Amino acid sequence: MNSTTVSAELGLRLVVPDRTTVPLLAGLSYTADDPYAIRMAFHVGNDEPVEWIFARELLTVGIVRRVGDGDVQVWPARADGERTLHISLTSPFGQALFEVPLPPLTEFLHRTYELVPAGRETDFMDLDAELSNMLWSS
Repeated sequence: MNSTTVSAELGLRLVVPDRTTVPLLAGLSYTADDPYAIRMAFHVGNDEPVEWIFARELLTVGIVRRVGDGDVQVWPARADGERTLHISLTSPFGQALFEVPLPPLTEFLHRTYELVPAGRETDFMDLDAELSNMLWSS
């Protein structure tokens, strides 16, 4: 199967403890070969980007209502009069809260659903290969 990818660069803001924000750049990528996942690489300083993997559905539902538990939580918000998405990430190294402007994120998500429609994700997966990987790695 031929791999098709959707990608975008997104300007977002890291909310720091005193409630001020620090602008950041994140790279988003989605591939039909991994149809349930969106990869978000945060560019922080000169180091290698920090990558998180989100369920596409989590980001989609988070635009409308609070969703997620554990390490990743997503919910709709407003910042300076614009609709945003809050993404809260928790790891052993700490917690981060990001404000993501909705228009570029919804445009990116729309492109992923054009590539792989909701409910059709399994049509794009090689289930035999996935099963083989799980059996050989255990």
